[in-house]
Amino acid sequence: MASLSGSYVKPKAPALTRFFASTPVCIVIYVVVVGFIISSAHNGSKAMGYNWQWYRVPKYFYTFTDDGFQWGEIAIGLVKTAELSLLAFLLALILGLVIALLRLSDLIVGRAISVVFLEIVRNTPLLVLLYLFYYVLGPIFDLDRYVASILCLGVYHGAMISEILRAGINAVPTGQWDGAKSIGMSTAQMYRYIVLPQSIRFMLPPLTGEAVNMIKSSAIVSVIAVAELTTIGRNIISDTYMSFEIWFTIAVVYLIVTLILSIGISYVERHFAVTE
Repeated sequence: MASLSGSYVKPKAPALTRFFASTPVCIVIYVVVVGFIISSAHNGSKAMGYNWQWYRVPKYFYTFTDDGFQWGEIAIGLVKTAELSLLAFLLALILGLVIALLRLSDLIVGRAISVVFLEIVRNTPLLVLLYLFYYVLGPIFDLDRYVASILCLGVYHGAMISEILRAGINAVPTGQWDGAKSIGMSTAQMYRYIVLPQSIRFMLPPLTGEAVNMIKSSAIVSVIAVAELTTIGRNIISDTYMSFEIWFTIAVVYLIVTLILSIGISYVERHFAVTE
């Protein structure tokens, strides 16, 4: 709607939409939902005759012994999860960039390889892919379960990241490519100095989501007994039978890690934000 001065005035949202979007209402809804979940879990465990033992959980994060401060099993598992996810994500970035460049290249063989790779990986469940790496490729190439897990996660998420990178590269205006060619830049120089620095602003938001997915996907390696956070949680439960307390704790740890990652990367996203 235009005003008398000719400036555009954004129409107001419906009253009901503004009401539910208001901060106090959002807080109330959040508290009600969380309260309902906690109440349901409490009532369910009470009906089962479950004995809550939250006081036993802190020692799995840290303990003080005669030898001094020591990290607990959950803290050690968290470090292993972070290490596994970081190495797998770095591998996924490298592999994703290679596949994206092959698909964008003029080489028929390169495009064919990238398409076949993407179709195979994207249409294979992650669990099946993990079994292939550990039980099939592991004995052939002498891969232990840790290396097999990194390769599996790197390959799986590398396929997803390659599409993110390809979309980001294609988002760079054609005028930038033409300008780089007109001043005599090689293909490698165009990517290094012109294309990739501009495309990163388009890539960061989906890459953030993929990094979070990587951390959550790392839990699947517990099926081959890699000593990460989920495996540690299962081992603790088998010793203590504290299913509710440990799984709630593990879930909160994953939530905190992914939130910290999302908040940290959001600052980087704002720095590279696309401006009109």
